[in-house]
Amino acid sequence: MLDIKQIRENPQTIQERLNRRGEGYDLQPILELDRKVRELETQRSQLQARSNEIGRLIGQQMKSGSKPDDPAIQTLKEEGDLWKTVRSSDLEPRERELKAELDNLLLNLPNLPSESTPVGKSETENVEVRRWGDEYLPKHDQIRPHWEIGEQMGIIDFERGVKIAQSRFISLIGAGAALERALISFMLDRHIRHGYIEVMPPVLINSTSLRGTGQLPKFSEESFQCSEDDLWLAPTAEVPVTNLYRDDILAPENLPINHCAYTPCFRREAGAYGKDTRGLIRLHQFNKVELVKIVAPETSEEEHQALVKDAEAILQALQLPYRVLELCTGDIGFGAQKCYDLEVWLPSSGKYREISSCSNCGDFQARRASIRFKEAGKKGTQFVHTLNGSGLAVGRTMAAILENYQDPDGTVRIPEVLQPYLGGKTVL
Repeated sequence: MLDIKQIRENPQTIQERLNRRGEGYDLQPILELDRKVRELETQRSQLQARSNEIGRLIGQQMKSGSKPDDPAIQTLKEEGDLWKTVRSSDLEPRERELKAELDNLLLNLPNLPSESTPVGKSETENVEVRRWGDEYLPKHDQIRPHWEIGEQMGIIDFERGVKIAQSRFISLIGAGAALERALISFMLDRHIRHGYIEVMPPVLINSTSLRGTGQLPKFSEESFQCSEDDLWLAPTAEVPVTNLYRDDILAPENLPINHCAYTPCFRREAGAYGKDTRGLIRLHQFNKVELVKIVAPETSEEEHQALVKDAEAILQALQLPYRVLELCTGDIGFGAQKCYDLEVWLPSSGKYREISSCSNCGDFQARRASIRFKEAGKKGTQFVHTLNGSGLAVGRTMAAILENYQDPDGTVRIPEVLQPYLGGKTVL
């Protein structure tokens, strides 16, 4: 959430930075509502001051011997009642109404891209930062798509997933389920070794939590909602883990806070129909290990780079070729001010595909969720910065293994680091 004071004081600068996203955000309705709210606040304050003055005058006259039914006191009481009525029946309801409208507009504004984020209109203008693992690219060209070999091996069942639920749900069978579980355990073990504290949060979350991290109100159509409760299926562990600290004032010595969490994730993928309809790339339910950092503002950029490296470390340990992209202003997510995507190589399609998105949200989520810290000896509190990234999307990692570790005869080797999790087996 953007700071209304910042918008009020620097509207042109804020508008210019929003324009870099290329989505036509207009600050004028916000500025106009803010002006009206402040006018009402002024009127209400003036009436409150007059009411306080009337109370003081009545008290003085009563001390001087006036009776409660004296005409002068009655006149003052009538005036006080009038201003109280105007305040409670007119100004305060109108102020609440306008504030709600203003909050709704602010909640629908995206984060400001950082000054170092490349300016661009779409994903075609993202900047490749580096590649890793060319030596691990498959040495043959007889690679079948992961969904094809997965079905042939009997470890991925698409038809039964549809029978149980609907399209874009799958069932993992036998070695497929074991490989998924091995990947989750391996990822968590590695991140814990690197200093992250594991969390197992609820996956049913309330609207306040989704609002705090930016999924509501703008992206309600992307999530599954329980119609009889104020609960939603978590689209990512970023939401419940970040909201662990909602409305908290943290001690600076407890920062940074680093968490990792495995959860199933649920997304409608609204607007994505026709894309990646086969395989493990775009499912309604998928497993993910998420990394979340809550840090002091001055360490934000450094922690962001560390987060990216921690996600990369999983791909490197699995010896999966990948590249890192710095997203341009037209492609970064709603809550991000800066973002790097990790894309893993899928040889069957000859493309790199996203497997992790590592975002620095600055104080955008912290302002929405009221996550602050207070330094000793300083007045007031400051908003923390929040960061998150996949470490990694498990299904997409499985897809990459099924393709990159595939031999010409159709067998699939198991990455060395996963073999201890699978009873020492070397072939899937």
